[in-house]
Amino acid sequence: MNGWSALPAMAAPQGGQQGSPYGGIVMMLLIVGVFYFLVFMPARRRQKKHQEMIDALKTGDRVVTNGGIFGTVTAVDDLKIQLRIASEVKIDVAKSAIAGLAEKAD
Repeated sequence: MNGWSALPAMAAPQGGQQGSPYGGIVMMLLIVGVFYFLVFMPARRRQKKHQEMIDALKTGDRVVTNGGIFGTVTAVDDLKIQLRIASEVKIDVAKSAIAGLAEKAD
């Protein structure tokens, strides 16, 4: 007897008990809901808080950029912020490059 003769015996039973067709859909919706509450909601909340912080920046605030540069805000524009990083050194950075306030980063 070769190994191929055992294959029909291992096949799924015909006409056996089948689960509800809605069980898989309900399980998928449950997984999506849990994923939404554990991942998407907190990320959206953090993003909103970060955007509010960037919108509230004003001259004199100490900030840190995503690249790790600490500086003091000297001017705020629609798309960029000017930072003083040394006594006579000023740079322009995109608003999106601001990671946070320097007091919180210390």
